[in-house]
Amino acid sequence: MIATRSLAGVQADAKVVSRHCSGPCNLCPRRCNADRSTPLGNKRSLCHGGERMQVALVNLHAWEEPCISGKHGAGTIFFSHCNLRCCFCQNHEISAEGRGYDIDAERLVEIMFEEVERGAECIEFVSPTQYVDRLVEPLQEARRRGLRVPVVYNSNAYELPESLHLLDGLVDVFLPDLKYFDNRLGELYSGVPQYFTYASRAIETMFEMTGAPVFNEAGIMTRGMIVRHLVLPWQWRDSCRLLDWLHGRFGDDIYISLMNQYMPVWKACRHPEINRPLTTLEYQKVLRHAEAIGVKKGFRQVGRTNSAAFIPHFDGSNVLAAGQ
Repeated sequence: MIATRSLAGVQADAKVVSRHCSGPCNLCPRRCNADRSTPLGNKRSLCHGGERMQVALVNLHAWEEPCISGKHGAGTIFFSHCNLRCCFCQNHEISAEGRGYDIDAERLVEIMFEEVERGAECIEFVSPTQYVDRLVEPLQEARRRGLRVPVVYNSNAYELPESLHLLDGLVDVFLPDLKYFDNRLGELYSGVPQYFTYASRAIETMFEMTGAPVFNEAGIMTRGMIVRHLVLPWQWRDSCRLLDWLHGRFGDDIYISLMNQYMPVWKACRHPEINRPLTTLEYQKVLRHAEAIGVKKGFRQVGRTNSAAFIPHFDGSNVLAAGQ
């Protein structure tokens, strides 16, 4: 998220030993039943996630929504792998190609406190779906050690309610994408069946877990949900239908973040209709529709956001402990 405007540390020496779901993995709607504890597990799982968590980048991100980034930036932790295969993914180096480093639960706790020491306004897990079960004990331990900043869960929303409920009481803010209203677009561009069917239920579950938004005195969201939507070329009508559902279902109890940063990168060239930048007119049509149906709580992007300059460099910064 870049250039948005409104539409209307504590140390401890305890060690964490991660215990997570054993046996075949069915954490997400893919239900691929892969045994990720075996050497071939990450090859057989459709997300390619293995036994251990992998992280590609840890940094302060200044360009999230203002109530997430605040003055000092969100403490982003970019997890490797993904259960979608979006042909236009700007983070394909880590989502599809798997760039990243293995970490254990104790290291994840350390990372969270290191982010707080850097001034992070929140801890933001980016694309954590494939490791949702492995996040439970690190988050519990971080809370026990005195973690006070909000925890943000930033995902593609292709999730199962039962997996999300593993995080009850541990996540403060949900930041899901809602990519498509038409399930056929999910199959075409992200390679998944029934995207909206699953994502809409996941978002309803997230809302049930957090409720209406709450902010602290600095304007940082400490509880609630922001739903992001990236407008695609030629698909502004689908975006409007998606807005109708979101606003009709949640009204002003959530924030909606409309993004214009689409770039025809990676494998977008395989689809001529989206192998071009989004036009200003297409984005304005979606913004006008949001206004027409009464969306007041949300964000829009301004300026030239469709630039590779805004894509993070996934160089492993701050992932490993000093000396590793």
